[in-house]
Amino acid sequence: MTGSAPCASPDEETGAAAGHYPRDVTDYPRDLAGYGANPPHPRWPGGARIAVSVVVNWEEGGETSVLHGDATSEAASNDVVDALPRLGVRDLRTESMFEYGSRAGVWRLRRILAARGVPATVFAVGMAVERSPDVVAALAADGHEICPHGYRWLDYAGIDAATERAHLARTVEAIRRVTGERPVGWYTGRMSANTRRLVVEDGGFLYDSDDYSDDLPFWTRVAGTPHLVVPYSLDVNDMRFVGSPGFAHGGDFFSYARDTFDQLYEEGAELPRMMSVGLHCRLAGRPGRARAVARLLDHIAGHDGVWFARRADIAQHWIKQHPPR
Repeated sequence: MTGSAPCASPDEETGAAAGHYPRDVTDYPRDLAGYGANPPHPRWPGGARIAVSVVVNWEEGGETSVLHGDATSEAASNDVVDALPRLGVRDLRTESMFEYGSRAGVWRLRRILAARGVPATVFAVGMAVERSPDVVAALAADGHEICPHGYRWLDYAGIDAATERAHLARTVEAIRRVTGERPVGWYTGRMSANTRRLVVEDGGFLYDSDDYSDDLPFWTRVAGTPHLVVPYSLDVNDMRFVGSPGFAHGGDFFSYARDTFDQLYEEGAELPRMMSVGLHCRLAGRPGRARAVARLLDHIAGHDGVWFARRADIAQHWIKQHPPR
């Protein structure tokens, strides 16, 4: 059926998570083909040539910290370039980097989005929601989608399924309590082999975004249940400011993101696509980088046929236009 990629079984259904990989190359848990040479026409609303999904990651207050019961301090995705995990002690430099996101960066990004009328999806870590409910409530009041981003901002690959299931439920409840609505999407980021199965078993999600494999949403199948994936992006993403190879300054981010948009927009004359833009309050919320975000949104808005959409809106559209087989 048009609009449905070949369904791939997750690792947990094949035993691959335990290291038992089949010798038969036709029995493989990954989908390397996707839509192939003939992807479906998404039929975006209003005949748009491109759907643009802006994502603001809300993680501040959920990072690794001995204050949170962790063994070490946080060391990833911040501007302390020489940060290393510190066993049993706090790293006040790194903590203050995250605090910039919650004290200043989030409000700057909020103003930029509001001034341009751009709706975003907020990937919100459960513990961060609990620690700063007023921030999340303000973002929700602006019309942004609040999407769970795990209960903690950490790697779930080594966390057992029971704990991850409990974290999922606690994150959903934290968002429901603050916004008054149950979230319909999910994104862990550093997911485990169990994440998608747990999302599907929960039964309350329209989609997840733990995927980077396509420029369009697609259906997969988990334990016989059709499940929609709305892919995300780690290249058009401000994490590249603190990774290597990465962006040195706002101009690098703007140029790369602009070229991505221009390419997809050009392709959209015949086959519309989707573009994701990933932002973090402690990174893109810094003044010099925020300026590049504003320039990018202005560049995109200067084109006809652009649909700025929350990921929930994209998922609902896809379900209607391209239901599963």
